[in-house]
Amino acid sequence: MPRSKRLPAAAGGGRRSGGGSSGFRPPVVLLLFFFVLAPLLVLAARRSTRTLVSPDQTGSPNFSSKKAADWREQLVIQHLKPILTKEVIEAISASRHELGQWSLDFLRQNHVSSSWQVDGADHASQNNLTVTDTLQNASDAEKTSFKMGDDARVVSLPTANKDSKDNLDGHQLLDSPAKVARRQLREKRREKRAMELVQQDDEALVKLENAAIEHSKAVDSAILGKYSIWRRDNENENSDSTVRLMRDQIIMARVYMVIAKSKNRLDLYQELLTRIKESQRAVGEANADSDLHRSAPEKIKAMGQVLSRAREALYDCKAVIQRLRVMLQSADEQVRSLKKQSTFLSQLAAKTIPNGIHCLSMRLTIDYYLLPPEKRKFPRSENLENPSLYHYALFSDNVLAASVVVNSTIMNAKEPAKHVFHLVTDKLNIGAMNMWFLLNPPGNATIHVENVDDFKWLNSSYCPVLRQLESAAMKEYYFKADHPTTLSAGSSNLKYRNPKYLSMLNHLRFYLPEVYPKLDKILFLDDDIVVQKDLTALWSVDLKGNVNGAVETCGESFHRFDKYLNFSNPHIARNFDPNSCGWAYGMNIFDLKEWKKKDITGIYHKWQNMNEDRVLWKLGTLPPGLLTFYKLTHPLDKSWHVLGLGYNPSIDHSEIQNAAVVHYNGNMKPWLELAMTKYRPYWTKYIKYDHPYVRGCKLSE
Repeated sequence: MPRSKRLPAAAGGGRRSGGGSSGFRPPVVLLLFFFVLAPLLVLAARRSTRTLVSPDQTGSPNFSSKKAADWREQLVIQHLKPILTKEVIEAISASRHELGQWSLDFLRQNHVSSSWQVDGADHASQNNLTVTDTLQNASDAEKTSFKMGDDARVVSLPTANKDSKDNLDGHQLLDSPAKVARRQLREKRREKRAMELVQQDDEALVKLENAAIEHSKAVDSAILGKYSIWRRDNENENSDSTVRLMRDQIIMARVYMVIAKSKNRLDLYQELLTRIKESQRAVGEANADSDLHRSAPEKIKAMGQVLSRAREALYDCKAVIQRLRVMLQSADEQVRSLKKQSTFLSQLAAKTIPNGIHCLSMRLTIDYYLLPPEKRKFPRSENLENPSLYHYALFSDNVLAASVVVNSTIMNAKEPAKHVFHLVTDKLNIGAMNMWFLLNPPGNATIHVENVDDFKWLNSSYCPVLRQLESAAMKEYYFKADHPTTLSAGSSNLKYRNPKYLSMLNHLRFYLPEVYPKLDKILFLDDDIVVQKDLTALWSVDLKGNVNGAVETCGESFHRFDKYLNFSNPHIARNFDPNSCGWAYGMNIFDLKEWKKKDITGIYHKWQNMNEDRVLWKLGTLPPGLLTFYKLTHPLDKSWHVLGLGYNPSIDHSEIQNAAVVHYNGNMKPWLELAMTKYRPYWTKYIKYDHPYVRGCKLSE
C-alpha cells in the first residue's frame, strides 16, 4: 500500500517535471545572453569605437563616429571630474583641440602626474591604437617638420617603413605657443630665483666679512700681548666657567652681606663674610678653571647653600638692585683709576733707562777717560766732509741703541767703506759712546762722535726752544712743586713732559745745515730703528725740489694734521689743511742745498716762536716738523720705512720682512721689558751678547 501510493506520486511528479521543463527555458536564455553574447557585443562595440576614432585611409575622419566618440568622452569626463584633478582635465581638453581624440592609456603615458602609479603602462602604450597609430600609418613622406613660431618645437613624423615601436619612441608631441610661452616664463623665473639666491649668499658673505673687520677694529690694541682669539684658554668656551661662577657668587654674597647687616642678621653676615674669604682664597688670581685650587668645588657648594638661605631670608628686589648699582659705579671708578695708573707707569717705564744699559754706559765712560788722549781719535776723519759719500745723522744718548743702528746699517750695506756716521750725544754719554765705537769700530766705515754742548752757536739767543726752556712758564710747567704726585693724577699730559723734549738732541734735527755745512744730502735716523737693507738708493731718489723725503702715515685718520695741530687757532686754520697727510720721522733723506735755499730753519723758528705758550701744538718735534716741511716733503715708498713695532701687535710679517727700515716708535722700545717679544729678535740679532761689557752688565736676550 505504501508503494502504490508512491507510484502515482512519482508519475505525477514526472508530469510536473515535464510541464516544468517547458516553463524554465527563459532563464536559461538570459544566462546564455549575459555570459556569452554580452562580452561579444562589448568587444564589437570597442572595435567599432576604435574605427570611429581612427581616420580613414585617405586621412578624412568619420564625422558620425566622431560625434558618438565625443559624446562618450564628454560623458566619461563628466563622471571622472570628481576623481581627476583640474590640471588633468584641462590637459585633456587642450589636447583634444590640438591632436584630436586621446585614449586614457595615452594620457597616462605622456601626461602622468608625479603621484600616479600606473601598472602596465608600457604594455598599454604598445597595444593601444590611438592617435599614435594614426601617426605611424602616415603618408610615405620621409619626414615632415612643423614650426609654430620661433620658439615652438619641431615635430618629426618618421617614415612608414620603420618599426612601429621605433616610431612611437621617436615621436615628439607638438607644443602650442601658449605652452611654449609658459615654459619660457617658468625657466626665466627659475633663473631669476637662482640669481637672487646667489646674490643673497654673496651679500651675506660680505656682511659677515664686514662684521668680522669691525669686530677686529673694536679690539683694544693697548692691551698688548694679553688678548688673542687663538689663546688656549679660548679653545673651550667654558674653560673659565667655574671661575666666573665663583666670582658671581662672591658678588652676590657681598650684596646679601650688606643687606644682612642693615637688617641686623649678624649670623648670616658672619657666615657670608667667612664664605667670601674662603672663595677668594680658592680663586686667587686664576683666569681659567685649570688654575683653581682643588678645593674650589667644595667652596662653590658651601657658598651656594649660604646664598640660598640668604635669599630666602633677606631677598628684597629693590635693595639688591640698589646695591648692585653702587657696586657697579665703584668698579667703574676703580677701572678709571687703574687705567690712569697704567698710563703713568707705562710712560714712566718708557722714559727710563734700564739698569743694564746704565751700567754699560758708566763702565764705558770710566774706561774712556782712562785712555790716553792719542787713543781717543777715530780713523778716516778726512771722509767726514766728503759730499760724495753716504752720510748718516744719528742723535742719541743710548749707547746700545746707537750701536744697533750702526751695526745693522753696515751689515746690510753693499759698500761699507763709503758710509759715514755722524753721532751726536750729550755730555753724560760722550765718553761711553766714544769708547764703544773705539772698541767696536764699524768695519771700514767712518764714524765720528760729537757732544751737543760743544755747539756754541746753539744758544738761547738763536734757538727759540732753548729760550723757552729757560722761561719761568716752562719751568713751572715741568718742575712745578705742587704737581699731582699720585699715580692716578696728572697722567694726561705726562707724555708731553717727557725729558727728551728738554734735550736739544731732539731738536737738533732742525739745524742739520748748521751742524754739517759742507754736505749736500744726509740721511737722518732715529736710535729706535733697525736697518734691514742697503739704503744707498735713497741718495739717488729725485725729491722734485722738495727738502724732505719721508714715508707718509695717513693710512689712519689719526695721522693727519688735525690730530697734531690746534685748528681752532686762526694761524693754523688759515695756513694748513686739516686733512693733509702726516709723515714719519725716523728715516728721512734731507736735501741740505734746498734746505738752505728755502730757509727751513727760519720757518721752524717762526712757528716755534708763535708756540711759546703751547697754543698751536703740544710739545714734541713732529708737529713743528709738519708745519716746517709743509708742501716740501716728497713721499717715499712705504717699504722703505715700516712703523709701529713699539705699539702695534698686528703688523703683517711680510711687511716687516720686506722693509728696508723697521721703527720701534711707541713706548715698547726693544731694549725695555715692555717690548713685544715677537718683534724683539729683529733688534737683538745685531747685539753681541758675548761682549765682555755686555755680559758684565747682565744684558741678555
